[in-house]
Amino acid sequence: MSRQVLIKKASGEFVPFSKEKLATSLERSGASDETVSLVLKDIESWVVEGTTTAKLYRRAFMLLRRHQKFTAARYSLKNALMELGPTGYAFEKLMGHVFRAMGFSVEVGIEVEGKCVTHEVDVLATNHKHQHFVECKFYNSPGKSANVQVPLYIRSRVNDIIDKRRTQEQYKDFGFHGWVATNTRFTSDAQSFGECSGLNLISWDYPENRSLKRLVEDNQLFPITALTNLTKAEKEKLLSDGVVLCKEINDNPELLKILDLKPAKLKQVLYEVKDLSVKK
Repeated sequence: MSRQVLIKKASGEFVPFSKEKLATSLERSGASDETVSLVLKDIESWVVEGTTTAKLYRRAFMLLRRHQKFTAARYSLKNALMELGPTGYAFEKLMGHVFRAMGFSVEVGIEVEGKCVTHEVDVLATNHKHQHFVECKFYNSPGKSANVQVPLYIRSRVNDIIDKRRTQEQYKDFGFHGWVATNTRFTSDAQSFGECSGLNLISWDYPENRSLKRLVEDNQLFPITALTNLTKAEKEKLLSDGVVLCKEINDNPELLKILDLKPAKLKQVLYEVKDLSVKK
């Protein structure tokens, strides 16, 4: 590409198209060198000034499906997380799985007594004498970010819970920690407040060494919405039945019975599920 092409992010911001960034995301999804080369060549000849990142993603996804089908599911992770809606409860369950993978015992969607009022905590994660209160902020649009009001509000809720816990004998010598997790991003002010106030933040790409993307990929916690062999209706049926992860199906294929899939399709789904549940 002889000139710099500006592409449009969901936020409306224009950024230079990066061949290297696209190549990295393709490689992380497991695409072969040959497939990466084919996709890059196509995209470079196709992308024009003002192309949206959403259109670029859809074209890259289409090309991956054509050349290396099962890799497309890994590449679609960001979009798959947004399809966990609309209520966000499935995202809370996914975050519960994330904390279990980090070695915590986990409860999802429980009421916790504070000093002043009772709070609903999305994920309560406990490990030895440390307890973590996690609030999940789910968005189904890539252009939405959690602003500073989110951690401000959560910090006050967590403080109320901690003030109560410290008066209870069963939590003597416990350490308490607050978290906010989102499937999109935090604004810079939200990140600054989180760092300053001691509130842990997890977003799609923050912090770099413990981002949602990295935690999902490293622990093979791909949501069922990443599957390319199921229809949207079939995925929604599984979600409504409480099935969130491909790994859950890999461990118990009987979960697919509610879909009444034909043998050939069932075989394809199970093959894809296994691919998304095994460390590469």
